[in-house]
Amino acid sequence: MKWYIAALFTVLTSSQGILTTLSQSNGKYKYDYATVPFFAEVFKLIVSSVFLWRECKKLPPPKMTTDWKTVRLFPILSVIYLIFNNVQFATLMYVDISTYQIMGNLKIVTTGILFRLFLKKKLSNLQWMVIILFAVGTTTSQVKGCGEASCDSLFSAPIQGYMLGILSACLSALAGVYTEFLMKQNNDSLYWQNVQLYTFGAIFNMARLVVDDFRAGFEKGPWWQRLFNGYSITTWMVVLNLGSTGLLVSWLMKYADNIVKVYSTSMAMLLTMVLAVFLFGFKPTLQLFLGIIICMMSLHMYFAPPSMFVGLPPTVISDPESLVIVSDDHKAES
Repeated sequence: MKWYIAALFTVLTSSQGILTTLSQSNGKYKYDYATVPFFAEVFKLIVSSVFLWRECKKLPPPKMTTDWKTVRLFPILSVIYLIFNNVQFATLMYVDISTYQIMGNLKIVTTGILFRLFLKKKLSNLQWMVIILFAVGTTTSQVKGCGEASCDSLFSAPIQGYMLGILSACLSALAGVYTEFLMKQNNDSLYWQNVQLYTFGAIFNMARLVVDDFRAGFEKGPWWQRLFNGYSITTWMVVLNLGSTGLLVSWLMKYADNIVKVYSTSMAMLLTMVLAVFLFGFKPTLQLFLGIIICMMSLHMYFAPPSMFVGLPPTVISDPESLVIVSDDHKAES
């Protein structure tokens, strides 16, 4: 995996919450946020189709499995992403972007569990300890200090925000593990797999807009007439960010693994907090700094080789000239 792909994914992930918050007006969305995932799916479908077309012009042609037993698995993932994307927008209505980014790290815990249950990948005891440590760091960052003016609640955000954050973490882990399973189940072209996934994604997101029309009694007209209502440059940047992040996720799931994707996302935590200070006047707390330190330490522990945690002596390399050759006569005397 190229390091700049992971770095780009980190930047996109950290800017996702910031751009979504900037697209709000007085804590609310002027646009229908259900249209953003729809446009993102269409964007990803177009990009993947172009790359697949270019790949088909080369020899040998890419492998593309078309039997229904394989294709039928993609609608399930599309529904998971549909729910996850909408939960993300709802979460940001209750919590600030730093809380949103840090709570997203809970997906490390849920991902580790799903890794063990569904992909049968065994994590070491140290990795499990690091995952728990990361969860502790996330919780620590959200605890309020007793000296604060308002101490009615233990945590710094409404309970609805935390519930949505936990749901988002579970959906993200489920989507990530399921995506890795789909991408690595055969040697199909990545772009062919993406075309299937994003086709169903666009269809299900469009169906969600139709359902919203029926629920509202078509008061605002059919969905295609209000697609661009309330859109601004920032909103289109949210669409582009969401679409680009999705394309990078599929690449990571195909050629890396889900834990790499999760930790690339987690690295965005510190960057998000720094940007929030300058853009929104966010005031970091001591608890937040402690939580970030714990999370960053767990990152290092997860990827560091085991030899770094044990004081092993350096390997002694013998000098060939200093070797003493023992003859058979000496052996017999001894």
